[in-house]
Amino acid sequence: MRRFAATVPVLVMLLVFASAAATQPAPRVARVGILCAPLCNTIYSNPFLDELRKLGWVEGTTIIIERKDPDYRLDQLPALAADLVRSKPDLIVAFTPFAARAAKDATSDIPIVVIFVADPVGMGLVPSLARPGGNLTGVATMDRSDFGGKFLGILREVLPQAKRVAVFINPSNESHRLVFPETPAAATKLGFQLDVFEVRQAGEMAGAIAAAKSRGAEALDIFSDAIFAFPPNRVPDLAAQAGLPSISFEPSFAQAGGLISYGPDFPVLARRGAHYVNRILKGAKPAELPIEQPTKYLLVINLKTAKSLGVEIPASLLARADEVIE
Repeated sequence: MRRFAATVPVLVMLLVFASAAATQPAPRVARVGILCAPLCNTIYSNPFLDELRKLGWVEGTTIIIERKDPDYRLDQLPALAADLVRSKPDLIVAFTPFAARAAKDATSDIPIVVIFVADPVGMGLVPSLARPGGNLTGVATMDRSDFGGKFLGILREVLPQAKRVAVFINPSNESHRLVFPETPAAATKLGFQLDVFEVRQAGEMAGAIAAAKSRGAEALDIFSDAIFAFPPNRVPDLAAQAGLPSISFEPSFAQAGGLISYGPDFPVLARRGAHYVNRILKGAKPAELPIEQPTKYLLVINLKTAKSLGVEIPASLLARADEVIE
């Protein structure tokens, strides 16, 4: 009897704790909107989502994600951003300058994390990288340190006798309007004549490269843009068909068959963006989170493509490469 009496208080306490646990509200599930341009399903979405999982945000369990995908119809982004705002998420993630502009125009209250935006200050999204000051923060893709000159300098090393370079920009990309003005002066200094081709739609790229070839282009300088980058092999294939060396910003460009790429590690930037999401969902204010810039840029050289084009890559450039594809 004494043994039974001794266990009664323990059982009572267990029942009390169980009852209290049962009445506790379930942990709140975070709601995040993702605005993409041109697509949400790209090679960079997996690193972002994988990093969120590592940080404890499991889609369907601890976080609900609503994706807005324009499917290359970038004019739809303002309406898609407005839809996201009406759904009142805890946070909006905006991939690329087009999505960042649409999200920022749609709300000044909901926190925004931007990823893959070259110049948030130049675009007027924030007053400074160190002190964003509003509802937007995130990860930039470049430090604006004469990137046009660096690109053309690499081409000059590879093609010491070349004179004519075709440059492809998307005039609707605000980052291009900010970065391109540095390029003509760098071209003159390096002895290049530039032909500038404005491409607004992915379907225009084949005709633009054919036109560059007919004007005597000896190389292609492809600015980083969503309509050029997805799918990764499309523009490299067009350059190969034209028999022209090409350089662009994203490692995936050279990995997919372009001659050279020089730019940040985009999967790493996507993962860094996930950390901003994590911090804001846990209470940090976007205004107090400085925007990060890349600290390292990757030089990727596709030797297989070089051989098919009859281009010899200098040993000094190969020695600097972070990745050589053979």
